Amino acid sequence: MTDRRIERGFAVAVVAVLVVSVGAVVAAPSDDAAGSPEVAFDAPVPAEYDFALSSVDERGDGYAAIGDERYDSLAAAVDAAEPGDTVSVHGHVAGPVSVDTPNVTIAGKSPSESVVSGKAEGDVVTVNASGLTIRDVWVRNAGYSTEDNDAAVWVDAPGATVADTRITNTTFGVWVNGVPDARIANTTIVGRTSVERRSDRGNGIQLWRANDAEIADNRITDVRDGVYFSWSSGVVASNNTLWDLRYGVHYMYSDRNRLANNTAFDNDAGYALMVSDDLEIVDNVAVNNTGTSGHGVLVKEVDHSTIAGNDLVGNDNGIFVYNSLDNAFRDNLVLANDVGVHLTAGSVDVRAAGNSFVDNADAMYAVVGEQVAWNASDRGNYWSDASPVDVDHDGVSEVRFQPDGTVENLARQHPGTRVFASSPAFDAVRLAGRSVPLVDAPGVVDHHPLATPAHDDWRRYYA
Repeated sequence: MTDRRIERGFAVAVVAVLVVSVGAVVAAPSDDAAGSPEVAFDAPVPAEYDFALSSVDERGDGYAAIGDERYDSLAAAVDAAEPGDTVSVHGHVAGPVSVDTPNVTIAGKSPSESVVSGKAEGDVVTVNASGLTIRDVWVRNAGYSTEDNDAAVWVDAPGATVADTRITNTTFGVWVNGVPDARIANTTIVGRTSVERRSDRGNGIQLWRANDAEIADNRITDVRDGVYFSWSSGVVASNNTLWDLRYGVHYMYSDRNRLANNTAFDNDAGYALMVSDDLEIVDNVAVNNTGTSGHGVLVKEVDHSTIAGNDLVGNDNGIFVYNSLDNAFRDNLVLANDVGVHLTAGSVDVRAAGNSFVDNADAMYAVVGEQVAWNASDRGNYWSDASPVDVDHDGVSEVRFQPDGTVENLARQHPGTRVFASSPAFDAVRLAGRSVPLVDAPGVVDHHPLATPAHDDWRRYYA
């Protein structure tokens, strides 16, 4: 009898809503975003992951040189180097090596031809002097200890550059330890799949108090987090590709950073933004991040930040926002996620406009105790399950939309009512609540939804 009373009560509410809303304009749902739910994503990653050594390299027949002077070991050449010298690596040479002279370059012919191998203990290359450059080499076989932060390249001096390099078989790839102005570019970092739990691995690039670094055009996989920020500010990370990780990028206590044009896919979470302020997260791609966390972008205790122009596709949650305020969320494509946006823990102060919510199983899941307006101007967002009515043909609907309203809140508060989620009574209340502002139910409301998607090319993610 209790369930029947609930449904009967909803039927009465529906009648009341329909009576009050007689004369209101009601349109059929838009079919502009009718597409396949299957996301087809061509991952832009290198085909080779093993990077096997040749038999000649395995014999260790390499050497290091400064000009015409040849040295039997890399360590001997580095010790002999003076500021401004280039130590060239030929073939396969042994590490570890520590660089104590400033403005030295360690360079190979290419990562396939110039290899520096550690002994599976500690760091392989330690940078103790400013202005060091490492380029066109393959650094491999660092230690296994996460407690000791074993790294292929340990940077302990400012102004270091690691470029056009390959790093494999390592715990941490590059660790920048409390020094500014590091540059890591066009480097492939592959961790150890033999360490099965990601939590037991190190991070690809670890930035600890590493202000004003540049992280660009790198490829990172099989570590714990691709790029990990800890107390690091003024860092620009751009055009990196990050896959098969816990988090592609992970911010902790790191303010005033820019993350642009990166691609994160097949991770637990694409971009994890935590306990930071004044972040600029723009023009990134997060696809098929469906692991334990399952977020395209995780925003936890992050304020005064901008998340704009990103493609969040096929994730469990396109974006998950927890206890975060005064953020702008605009011009993002939120496509084919289980949940487009999940708001919780008081995350009510969001300026949102120009976003396209297309083919998500649920566009919004808002655990909030008040009604939150999700547009700061006359131009709102596009919702593929809305019923836009654009009478004056200005591209903006005259009918509001509430993607997460009365029915969804009731179902969360009283799980037993979910059995009626697809009943005609619930459908009618859902439609009326989304379109007719009779009751200010808690949840997100868009007073000026767009009539068509703000992104014309969203279909490119479908097969």
